[in-house]
Amino acid sequence: MLNTPADKYQPYPTVSLPDRRWPEQTITRAPRWLSTDLRDGNQALAEPMDSERKLQFWDLLLGCGFKEIEVAFPSASQTDFNFVRQLIEENRIPDDVTIQVLTQAREDLIHRTFESLRGAKQATVHLYNATAPLFRRLVFGMEKAQIVELATRATRLIRQLCEENPDTRWQYEYSPETFCFTEPEFALEICEAVAEIWQPCDARPMVINLPATVEVSTPNVYADQIEYFCRHFSRRRDVCISVHPHNDRGTGVASAELAVMAGADRVEGCLFGNGERTGNVCLVTLAMNLYSQGISPNLDFSDMNRVVEVVEACNQLPVHPRHPWAGRLAYTAFSGSHQDAIKKGFDARRPGDRWEMPYLPVDPQDIGCTYEAVIRVNSQSGKSGSAWLIEQNHGLKLPRALQQDFSQHVQQETDRHGKEMTQNALWQLFRTRYGLVTTPQLALQSYRSDGQQDGQLRLTASIYTQGGTRQLEGQGNGLLSAAAQGLSRWVNAPFVIKDYHEHTLGERSDSRSVAYIRCLFQDRTSSWGVGIDSDVARASLQALLNAVSRS
Repeated sequence: MLNTPADKYQPYPTVSLPDRRWPEQTITRAPRWLSTDLRDGNQALAEPMDSERKLQFWDLLLGCGFKEIEVAFPSASQTDFNFVRQLIEENRIPDDVTIQVLTQAREDLIHRTFESLRGAKQATVHLYNATAPLFRRLVFGMEKAQIVELATRATRLIRQLCEENPDTRWQYEYSPETFCFTEPEFALEICEAVAEIWQPCDARPMVINLPATVEVSTPNVYADQIEYFCRHFSRRRDVCISVHPHNDRGTGVASAELAVMAGADRVEGCLFGNGERTGNVCLVTLAMNLYSQGISPNLDFSDMNRVVEVVEACNQLPVHPRHPWAGRLAYTAFSGSHQDAIKKGFDARRPGDRWEMPYLPVDPQDIGCTYEAVIRVNSQSGKSGSAWLIEQNHGLKLPRALQQDFSQHVQQETDRHGKEMTQNALWQLFRTRYGLVTTPQLALQSYRSDGQQDGQLRLTASIYTQGGTRQLEGQGNGLLSAAAQGLSRWVNAPFVIKDYHEHTLGERSDSRSVAYIRCLFQDRTSSWGVGIDSDVARASLQALLNAVSRS
């Protein structure tokens, strides 16, 4: 890289719009959407989709609710031409869906394009030609007037062919390609000339698409360009203003949102941002951004995992695991502090509450994701992450001190192997550590308690140990104190019960109970035990046995 990049590159000029109004606007409804996955996205693939994959993608787009879909560049290849014919001849296009096709401003290509659309109920013909100074000078060697003549001559032919085929409801789209680095005055001039020929009205709908063909400026400059055009275009009320942002600077989504605030009616893009170079704007991100603000995007991503699977299969490109809203790790927290905040959010949430959750701007369940992916445990995780997983998967609401104790063991385990801990491994570690195993070291077989005249309780219990069955006898002011008094004679270190918690596993009257007990020993060490049983007394006694056996 150059030490002085200004020697080679220059900043893009801004638009003079001192009274710009878009910064004060708020998006309150979804724009019209055009998916260009089957055309623009397909052209960007090293191995373009075959007919089978295109049809699979087509069905996905219909299922997601797209009403406008750019399906092909039919004059570019026989494959694209055949796909348009297949959609029409096999009656695959719903009545409320409009297909769109792209053509260059050449007479033979326009005729070929109309041939592909024969018999369509409704269709959009999309014409484009580059208008920026760099392209006029370097690529085409044309003056402005010649560029305008190219666009108007092609528009005139397209209108003629539309009128010759009245059985199709036609819409016309014109794109001054490279709009984002075309002089604003010239972009207006050429669009005015094209619209003058088309004469947009209800019977002849028209879209003017203003693409950021290559991102060359910050999103606010693009928004200024859109607002400038919308203010000055004489037929603004008669046309739909569309935007087609690319992502060369990594700000395609921001450019699209600001463009809508600046007056754009429609957004063109691809699912997950596929497209040339760094891609088109991601329509999934834009739609979910609206959804997170309480605005219906009029698109359905209820089964986001399936959308990802189909797109990956058709494009043969992976969706990044941290892609906004849809990535495999988009809702996952490994950090201990994040996990703690999320757990507190779920603990505080009540049925019917508005969604207010730390680190989770939408409910993952709304798009078909389970909560299992929200918190995952590795060496960076804290007490809340492990406790949340144990509660979500097994119903155990661990006391805070037990959370802290267990997290230390989890940390040791993950530090040892350096990998993420699976939910199964986490549960097995918990069971082993706190006595929830098939054959604990001290297993309660039976017990009997009797009240004494002095108010004390006498306990007699049969305990299975590794050396055989032993009888435990003790006396205290309650069941656990009596058991503790008897166990003190079995262990070398005296102890007291420092913490005791219990709760039911479920809301039915016959639900099992879980008990948590922490014993504090004379040397200031402590040990936890957990017991689960249909009888809360048995659960408590087994939890105590498990805690003591750890000593």
